[in-house]
Amino acid sequence: LKSGIDILVGTPGRIKDHIQNSKLELSRVKHVVLDEVDHMLDMGFAEQVEEILGSSYKKGSENNPQTLLFSATCPRWVYDVAKKYMRDEYEQIDLIGKKTQRTATTVEHLAIQCRSSQRAGVLGDIIQVYSGSRGRTIVFCETKKEANELAMNASLKQDAQSLHGDIPQKQREITLKGFRNGVFEVLIATNVAARGLDIPEVDLVIQCSPPK
Repeated sequence: LKSGIDILVGTPGRIKDHIQNSKLELSRVKHVVLDEVDHMLDMGFAEQVEEILGSSYKKGSENNPQTLLFSATCPRWVYDVAKKYMRDEYEQIDLIGKKTQRTATTVEHLAIQCRSSQRAGVLGDIIQVYSGSRGRTIVFCETKKEANELAMNASLKQDAQSLHGDIPQKQREITLKGFRNGVFEVLIATNVAARGLDIPEVDLVIQCSPPK
């Protein structure tokens, strides 16, 4: 950073740390990219993003950086917030359009109704039927407690490990590496695993409850 760089890729918190420690100076930035913009401009990150971009953007200036926003979903509020950083003549590129079929046509979708007390047993059976003993499965839960309890439940016949926000980053990386390499077959996660994971050959994804 001290000797100067062309491209910086970082999380808002880490970039903010470097600015506060006078290790990073962004006044000459020419391009700003916000990936997963709905997440970046949501309540948790919006303030940090504002602080970071404050030094690069001047109201009404022609020299403000070119701003590019990427997201799989763009609710209306995203555009309202984004106008702060974008010129009036910004272009919107929609790769989904008005198609009703927004999920992969090669993926089969099933909904299964069961009581919460039966869930672990039903999960074990579903994984056995649809993923087999060596296939890979990701199970999404609402809470960390739920993820831990399911991972240790005897009804799951395959090896399972949990992934959530209370697990240190280093351990998360070890867990993900183990899942990728087939050390265990079932990853039980909260929404900490909902974005940015590149895990090939997952046979089955289960939502324990309808996603909010």
